[in-house]
This record gives sequence, C-alpha cells and structure tokens, in this order.
Amino acid sequence: MEQIYYNGKIITMEKRDAAEELEQAPEAVLVRDHLIAAAGSLEEMTKLAGSGAEMKDLQGKCLMPGFIDSHSHFVMNGRMLSWAALSACTSFDEIITALKEHIEKNHITDEGAVLGFGYDHNFLKEGAHPDKSVLDRVSATIPIFILHVSAHLACANSAALAAAGIDASTPDPQGGVIGRRNESGEPSGYVEEAGMNLLQKVILPKVKPDYDSMLQKMQETYMKNGITTVQDGASTEDDMDALFAMSRSKALKIDVVAYPLMTSGGVKVMEEYGEKYKQYVNRLKIGGYKLVLDGSPQGRSAWMSEPYLGEDADYCGYPWMEDEAVEAYVKQAVEEHRQLLAHCNGDAASEQFIRAYEKAPQGKDRLRPVMIHCQTVRNDQLDRMAKLSMIASIFVGHVWYWGDIHMKNFGPLRGNHISPVKDALDRNVKVTFHQDTPVTDADMLHSVWCSVNRISRGGSRIGEDQAVSVYEALKAVTINGAYQYFEEESKGSIAAGKRADLVILDRSPLETDPLEIKDIKVLAAIKDGETIWRR
Repeated sequence: MEQIYYNGKIITMEKRDAAEELEQAPEAVLVRDHLIAAAGSLEEMTKLAGSGAEMKDLQGKCLMPGFIDSHSHFVMNGRMLSWAALSACTSFDEIITALKEHIEKNHITDEGAVLGFGYDHNFLKEGAHPDKSVLDRVSATIPIFILHVSAHLACANSAALAAAGIDASTPDPQGGVIGRRNESGEPSGYVEEAGMNLLQKVILPKVKPDYDSMLQKMQETYMKNGITTVQDGASTEDDMDALFAMSRSKALKIDVVAYPLMTSGGVKVMEEYGEKYKQYVNRLKIGGYKLVLDGSPQGRSAWMSEPYLGEDADYCGYPWMEDEAVEAYVKQAVEEHRQLLAHCNGDAASEQFIRAYEKAPQGKDRLRPVMIHCQTVRNDQLDRMAKLSMIASIFVGHVWYWGDIHMKNFGPLRGNHISPVKDALDRNVKVTFHQDTPVTDADMLHSVWCSVNRISRGGSRIGEDQAVSVYEALKAVTINGAYQYFEEESKGSIAAGKRADLVILDRSPLETDPLEIKDIKVLAAIKDGETIWRR
C-alpha cells in the first residue's frame, strides 16, 4: 500500500524554526506500508513509488504530523459521555433543570444514581458550589453526585451522602475536605480532593457504563482534533480493565499510553502487566506510573508555598500526601526503572515532587519524569527540573479558561506567571501541552493559540512575556510529545522510517494570523497511513 500526499503545505517538524521549515518544505510525502518512506519533490516521490501508488491531492491544505496528547483521561472521558453535561450551566436553576432532564431521559430510579460533570462555580451567577441545598431540589431519594470541571471538587445531595455514610462524625480524609454547614459538623454536600473518594466508591458503581457504545465516541473526541496518540493518566484498576478489554478486542484506532495510579492499584497492575505492555499491544501500552500531589488552582485546593488572596490570609491549599510517602513512591518507580508522572498545580506540590526526585537513586535522569500541569511552577524550580531532565507538561489552556481567576487568586506577579512556557524553554526544559480532557476539549490548536497569544476569556493578556512562537508551540504537541513517550524515533515528525501518523488542516498554522490559529479546522486524521477520521 502506497500513497503520495502532494499539492499542499507540508510541515515536517524536522527543522530548527518556522523560517527553515517554510524554505525547505517538501513538495510531497510518500507513505508505504504504514510508514513514511520519504519526503521530497513530487517527481522524486513518484519515481520511488510503485505504479499503483494512490495520489492524495491536498488541494492546498496543510499536512503535518498527528498531534500527540501528553496528558488526558481517555477512559474517564468515555464514561462521562453518559453523564449529565453541566458545563453550559450559568446558574443553580440551570443545573437543576439539566439534572432533572437527565433523570427523565435516562429513566433513573432510586436504585440508580445521577452523575454530572462540568459545573464551574467561578462562572455561576451565584458564585458558589451547588451543594445539597441545591441538589436536594432535584431529588430527595436518588443519589446525585456532580463533578466540578477541574475534577478535583464535587457536590452531592443528601441521598448520596447517606449512601456513602457521610455525616457530622465523618472526619476529613488525608488530602481531602468534607464541607460543613455549621459548627456541628453537618456535611454541606461539598467535597474536595480525597473527600470525593468517599462518595465515588459508593455512587459510581450504581451507574454501569456501556463501553461498547461509548468506545467510538470517546475515540472520536481525539480523532476529530487530529490526535493520534492519547494518554490515560491516573488509570485506576477499573480503567485498566476497560483498556485491556479494548486492546484484546482490537477496538483501539489510536495509540493509548496508560499510567496506572500508584495509590489506586497501580503497583499491582504494573506487577501483572507492566512488562507485557511495555510496548504497544494492539495500540495499548503502559508508559509508567502516575501520582497526584495536589488539587486545582481555580478551585483553590492546589498546594501553594504562599497564601491565596482572599478572606483567609493564611490559606495555601494542601497536599495529598506527606513527603515520606511521596519519596517512597518516587524511589519505587525509579528502582523499577519506570517513568513517573506527577500532578503538580501549586508550587509547593512542584517542590515536593522535585525534592523527592532529587533524593531518588541513581539512574533517574534517563527516565524522563514528567511534571503534569505546572501551573504555578517557579523559575528556580524550572532550573532544577532542567538538571533532572524533568519534562514540563503544561496545561496552557488555563490562560484562556481561568487566567482571570488566577489573577484574582494569586495577584499579578504569580498570576502572570501561570503556564510559564517561555521560561521553561529558556532553561532547556522539554515542554509538552495537554488539555486534561475531559476537563477541557481535546483541542490542540486551541492550546497552540493560547501559548502564542496568552489571552484570557475576559480579554486580558496574561503573562505576555511567557508567549512563544507558533513553531515552538507546534513542537509541544508533536515531536516533544513523542519524546515524552520515548517515541521520538517513530513519531512526532515527518521523516523516513517514522509511522505515518498525520493530520490534515484547512490551512498552515505557520502561515496563519496567530489570533486565528484556534479557528483552523482539522480535516482528517491519519493513523499508520489509514484515514481514521474525516470531516
């Protein structure tokens, strides 16, 4: 099987910068047996190809390497496709209406439960969380659990609290908070971080996901955005079971790299499957371990070294684990020679991860550890990350989605330094971008736009000095993503011998007004030479 792609703008991601890319762009790309055979002039590619090669006329459109997701929640996103969608709600009344419609549409009874996702108190008219006083208006008997858009905060109704056995005597768990209504300790229905686990372990089993029906939709979420490699970050044992089933049935159309959560059965999963899935098995591999060290900056649960701005002048958020536990997990991952990803939003969490990794045994530098999110990481910490060869996987979409909130929570000095892409690159820290799907849409081009323009949804420029070039941003979603997965020799650029993972765009990001990059459309996604999605 051979194809020749020609008559378009071709970005190889093999050059030093955009100018060299444009000056030396090949006329055509030859794909043979799922791999890039060569790139060069159309005449050369035609001579190299056999007589039966399929000619793929790009009609002036842009061909470039498929996008590589450096952090998201593949299985969680699939599950949430059947939850009540609350991201468009702007008030408590709209949330109540959406949940009641969800109950009616899905014929949910007291034996089941209602799950919702995507509310954001920062943008609700009431400026507060819809706790049990709100959710009890939906149902007094059906358990209801709704997850904040950050996936680090949640609310439940009285029926859900009762099902989970949460009352005034229930203590706050390590790394979490149970909201209280008054001095008596009566739970309000609001929970944070590890506090959510008390509810989730009881409520989630009441809703049985149909993996067969959701599989195509969960993959399409990524394919329609030109993503050909995706991550399942913080995989639970149930998530891994679902992924193994998908792999065995050969249902995966895109590559999935899983990172079992060390604190939720991940060590057991690794002992049983880690070696077999060290390389892809029917498009699934296990990349290493995942840890979560803190929470959400927009939810004020991220662990900061200096207090948030607001009424509580001493509040800095909090850690998920004590230093000793983190150091033990890091040591174990290094001794097993496993890559380790750590969720760090607050700079205190970043410090905890960096310090634990600095203490780890020899050989750690070859494992490409990854700090996930990096929202408030400091420059002195970036200096140390560079020495550790630690990758910064930056959720740069925060600039748009919550930049204004961060300015409010942290003030201009810290607020303008969120998602510090430029400072990381200046220190030779390898940078990748992600959307943390389902937290935000898996739109790589929106992340590129955010990193180049640094505009908030309120229209403010947030940390203009952290803006980067379009080519640097594209590297973060292609070749750097491949590097994070130890796959830079087989993915991430258009070069002979690499897998033919490609995306076709309606125009070249390198020749588009930077303010319009987010409007570029993905026309097709190609995996190993096969078109798996087309607009």
